[in-house]
Amino acid sequence: MQPITTVRVMRESDAATIREGTSGKELMRRAGEAIYRAYPWKGRTAIVCGSGNNAGDGYVLAALLWRDKIACELILLEDVFSEDGGYYYGKCKEIGVPHRYFDAKTDFSEYDEIVDCIFGTGFHGEVRGVAAEAIERINASGKTVLSVDINSGLNGDNGRASLCVHSDLTLSIGFCQPGHYLGCAKDVIGRLINLDIGIGLHGDCYYLVERADFGKLLTSRPHDSHKGSYGYVALLGGCAEYAGAVKLANLSCSALRAGCGVARLIVPESIAPSVAPYLLESTLSTLADYKGQMLFDRAALDAALSGQKALAIGMGWGRSPENGQILSHVLQNFTGSIVIDADGLNTLSELDPTLLKAAAGRVILTPHPKEMERLCGRSVREILENPIAIASDYAKKHGVCLLLKGSTTVVTDGNETYLVDRGCAGMATAGSGDVLSGVLAGLLGYLPPSPLTVACGAYLAGLAGELAEADLNPISMLASDTVAHIGKAVSFILKKS
Repeated sequence: MQPITTVRVMRESDAATIREGTSGKELMRRAGEAIYRAYPWKGRTAIVCGSGNNAGDGYVLAALLWRDKIACELILLEDVFSEDGGYYYGKCKEIGVPHRYFDAKTDFSEYDEIVDCIFGTGFHGEVRGVAAEAIERINASGKTVLSVDINSGLNGDNGRASLCVHSDLTLSIGFCQPGHYLGCAKDVIGRLINLDIGIGLHGDCYYLVERADFGKLLTSRPHDSHKGSYGYVALLGGCAEYAGAVKLANLSCSALRAGCGVARLIVPESIAPSVAPYLLESTLSTLADYKGQMLFDRAALDAALSGQKALAIGMGWGRSPENGQILSHVLQNFTGSIVIDADGLNTLSELDPTLLKAAAGRVILTPHPKEMERLCGRSVREILENPIAIASDYAKKHGVCLLLKGSTTVVTDGNETYLVDRGCAGMATAGSGDVLSGVLAGLLGYLPPSPLTVACGAYLAGLAGELAEADLNPISMLASDTVAHIGKAVSFILKKS
């Protein structure tokens, strides 16, 4: 796992390291040297500098390049320096590193590489003035671009930006921030490398999960086992309007590919004939319905859920007053893991939220930002600006594990928080969320309902999507293509480093 800190904690960690005896100038020197070692410099390099410590890292880099006779030039946006940055700018002037000020005549076509040292992770708000003009010119240059710390203009806590540098490589310093992964980060950061310069962690952190983190969850299986060893799981959803036979079959297949022993699909009785032909390995159970919408029948529902270790509920469910009764009964009586998704989340938003805290089983919610808006009453804009804190606060308040979907997924129970950066543009298609729900239900059939298990589900589904996109393309992908690659994703984790 890789620790991820907020901008505030990164700033406090930096300050604590200085208090412990490592000067700011020394940390800046280490940062510049680490940047120098991280890339095979060639040709002529422009180092574009703002006025803060981020620019100071660029001055150290420039001095090292000049020392080793690698052509470079400093391009300053203004004649303002931080204390430590000013010290290293003075060193550059002493040894003759060329510099100029950015203006309308600045032509980036003269350079082979551009290093972005305009803003650091502490930047927030809108980029304006000369900085905006410089960023636009860098993005239009067609040159190899390296950003130091974070892409200038990108918010370090949420990855949002109206204008920011698009980099081929971003070199973060000390610890990565959420903004390196959330929001539009994946679209503007070509490759990300974190550089350790000896800053100790002082404060709470989140964790970016990696393949090795799931080695103890997904392991080889003994020959002396059977389907009951890996759990029976149920998947409840569907209605006449959203029958989606193939879609529902994908859901159950996802659960089985994720490793559960038996998957049971529970659907309205009237759509069962259209679903049954697509179910090869799964079992089918039905509930009475009226015009394709499930009716609440306590005895029938209890019978369908009997012996199940996990339940995913709400996919393709539609909207019906009976759904509230069904979900309330499940929360009050089902003792296994309960994954609530899609129309299940819409139904939940209309129920008494105290049902969550008092639930008989472990509840996992899987909203996208709009569904999260309905659940918590915060606007989508607020959620995107502060996704981790809002998800964590809600999870802790209601005693659930919450998986907030996005280009990078947030998984939290309010105490542990994981970021999952797997997934791709090809997964922006109908049914991808259902595949994730199936994967989660499958894992929860035989694994503990912990945030790490939920993060494993998001990792598997996202990686399967990436593998599918590599075989196809981001435009033509279907959710069923992701399902078909779940096995390869599991194999990837089983091949532990």
